[in-house]
Amino acid sequence: MPEVMVKYRVKPDRVGENEELVRAVYDELASTQPNGLSYATFKLPDGVTFVHVARHAADNPLPKIAAFQRFQEGIRDRCEEAAVATRLEEIGSYRAFGDER
Repeated sequence: MPEVMVKYRVKPDRVGENEELVRAVYDELASTQPNGLSYATFKLPDGVTFVHVARHAADNPLPKIAAFQRFQEGIRDRCEEAAVATRLEEIGSYRAFGDER
């Protein structure tokens, strides 16, 4: 399954809005429970940089989530530094994304 990290920096006055939109995504994921997706979002210590890490099946369910679509609307306006997506190559992990290896 592909792993992707997305990192971006929001404008300081838009942090709360971004957090609300992210939480709405997780609320919808909790209610719909799509298969083939592990997803986590982190805010870095600077308080304005966010990192999203996803592992998903070939057919990524995130774009089909209405709250994720709302999150993506206006992301450019919220950001001070545009989102950069980086494909990750796992070298090792321990219980990451619910993995019980």
